[in-house]
Amino acid sequence: MNRPIRHIAVFSGLLILALLLQTTWLQFKRTDELANHEKNTRVKIAAYAHPRGNIIVGGQPITGSVETDSTYYKYKRTFKDGAMYAPITGYSSQTYGATHLEALNNKLLSGTDDRLFLQNTLDLFTGDDRRGGDVVTTIDPKAQKAAYQGLGDRTGAVVAIDPSTGRILALASTPSYDPSVFAGSTKKDGEAWDRLQKDKRKPMDNRALKLTYAPGSTFKVITAAAALEHGLYQDINAPTKSPDPWTMPETRVPLPNQDKSAPCENASLNVAMQHSCNNVYGKVSVDLGKEKMRQTAEKFGFNDPKVDTPTRAVESVFPAEMDRPQTAMSGIGQSSVRATPLQIAMMTAAIANDGKLMKPYMVDSLRDPDLDTLEKFEPKEMSQAVSEDTAKKVQQMMEDTAEKGTGRPGRISGVTVGAKTGTAQRGVNNNLPPLAWFISYAKQGDGSPVAVAVMIDPDDSIPRDQISGGGLAGPIAKKVMQAVLKK
Repeated sequence: MNRPIRHIAVFSGLLILALLLQTTWLQFKRTDELANHEKNTRVKIAAYAHPRGNIIVGGQPITGSVETDSTYYKYKRTFKDGAMYAPITGYSSQTYGATHLEALNNKLLSGTDDRLFLQNTLDLFTGDDRRGGDVVTTIDPKAQKAAYQGLGDRTGAVVAIDPSTGRILALASTPSYDPSVFAGSTKKDGEAWDRLQKDKRKPMDNRALKLTYAPGSTFKVITAAAALEHGLYQDINAPTKSPDPWTMPETRVPLPNQDKSAPCENASLNVAMQHSCNNVYGKVSVDLGKEKMRQTAEKFGFNDPKVDTPTRAVESVFPAEMDRPQTAMSGIGQSSVRATPLQIAMMTAAIANDGKLMKPYMVDSLRDPDLDTLEKFEPKEMSQAVSEDTAKKVQQMMEDTAEKGTGRPGRISGVTVGAKTGTAQRGVNNNLPPLAWFISYAKQGDGSPVAVAVMIDPDDSIPRDQISGGGLAGPIAKKVMQAVLKK
């Protein structure tokens, strides 16, 4: 063989080798990437070629599939009580993709999960269509309904948790949307999507998990826990050295109390909780210092960017860098302290559970089309936020607040309730309507089966003097607790 022919043969061999390597790379290394690529329409067409598995609440499906007359997509997703459950299910759209449980469990729901391989293989021989598996949630349908209907047409969020397990019993956000209206690929679906995107009230925002707010005076629960845990105070009924008015350090600005007639001067931690005394809890925060306050807040879940339910919540923040006046404001849930309603519910649940913070979760199990369990989720401890002794002292304070303080709207006859209100200022010079918060737990027998956080974001239609955590959010928390207790 002469040299030119030999060179051509070698070059051709290298080209064939490169082609084989590229094919191998595509088949084995990039298969998942290409299969899930947003422009790979064949995968999407296959996903909607048969009915999806369902998301289950209270033993019943809250999703479904319906045949369409589309050229490419045989089925589209439907949702029962879509707006009520949208913060949980998310959406599954032929055009706009999927979110939340629909996205996180897409392979199982669409029937392509590796764990369904045997089932899919048998279906090939029997001629049956591919079937998706189901996602069984922890949501209590009565509690969810109480939360959603309680919020009504107001902007806000509710999260209810079983303190002993971390099971999420309710997760509502308003205003909401029906995922069914844009589940298809028609012009009508596109118009519905565009309307939602342009809506100034932002109904597609998940306020329970994906937005943070100033927690206001609900955060005094953590400030009280920090004071007890770090030994600043031991007796919740002993007077504190807290003048009223109290001027924040390095300033000439007194920290005012909302109720000017409240007995806040040198009030005990307990009395200050009942009357939500800013002077007491602002001074406690300064006396402890930002590091001890931050350490305690982090044990309750703040500054953790990976709180998955399994839908990931955004990070709730207790800042590391603050001056002393900011530290004072942080002790009453203002300054740069930010929290999701989920985080505030976690805080409440940890106190109700004697200081033990359980990981919040809203998927109980995954099952195959024949209803056999593929995966079961068990309770997991996140941290011992505070000692049992500290938690019980804070419980006493919250129960006294519900009985004879600002938490009275949460009381339930024959049931021990612990509660705390919060009104969080917003805007430049407090020019925006304040947020209204209410947190509570209910005891029944041994321990508490439910802890609730309610946040209302009022608009200008509500007079400022009528905005309060007890007035706006308290009745909602009570109804959610009653829904769980009735079981």
